[in-house]
Amino acid sequence: MIVFDEVSFSYGALQVLREISFSIGVDERVGILGGSGDGKTTLLKLILGLLRPDSGKIVIDGEDITEKTEDELREVRMKFSIVFQEGALFDSLNVKENVAFCLREYTRMSEEEIERKVRELLRMMGLDEAVEMMPEELSGGMHRRVAIARSLAAFEPKMFLYDEPTTGLDPVNADTICKLILDLSKNGKGFIIVTHKVFDAMKVANRFLFLKNGAIIFDGKKEELMHTPVPEIQTFLGELRPPAHK
Repeated sequence: MIVFDEVSFSYGALQVLREISFSIGVDERVGILGGSGDGKTTLLKLILGLLRPDSGKIVIDGEDITEKTEDELREVRMKFSIVFQEGALFDSLNVKENVAFCLREYTRMSEEEIERKVRELLRMMGLDEAVEMMPEELSGGMHRRVAIARSLAAFEPKMFLYDEPTTGLDPVNADTICKLILDLSKNGKGFIIVTHKVFDAMKVANRFLFLKNGAIIFDGKKEELMHTPVPEIQTFLGELRPPAHK
């Protein structure tokens, strides 16, 4: 479904991705790891056509999206459910209205149908009691779940994209989000989770790509990742392991 063919991308003079190539199937569960500034979120934005590569091509479902217009890209984006880390909710709207927003914008559903759909999504997220709450009243975990509900509202995605979904959350809420990610993929839909929290990624993904200095230095399974001799990855994993108790 997703193919990157020697894709490079820069922000001005700063090159973030250097001729990277990979392919990801629609039903795969992929974790993209790496440090801050190594291009993980940039990669998601390139998949959606929110950024255009400097060179190389990106193919989604057999179509090269590199030169598509904004109107043509809208159809591409509807294939994905995306939750960006910075994807804040509308502060002036309560939970129900935040989730209903896309339904009003992109569908012809009646208000009664919208109400039913919103409550169904919030029930799925375990947020039945949060319908009338405002964003400032939500915990970090609840905020993230509302964002996921909103991303699911208007479309039936082929694949889920998550940008740092557990960052800033305590272990209990992070675990809740991981379980939700797995639940949403039970019907054969794959996902890409971008994160620097490797242990959360390992709870949900079964294939891992590791980005370093604009290149993919690892592409493989969990066991291979844990035992790879690549020094940069071992350093990364070592920094995230809890210190041994004396």
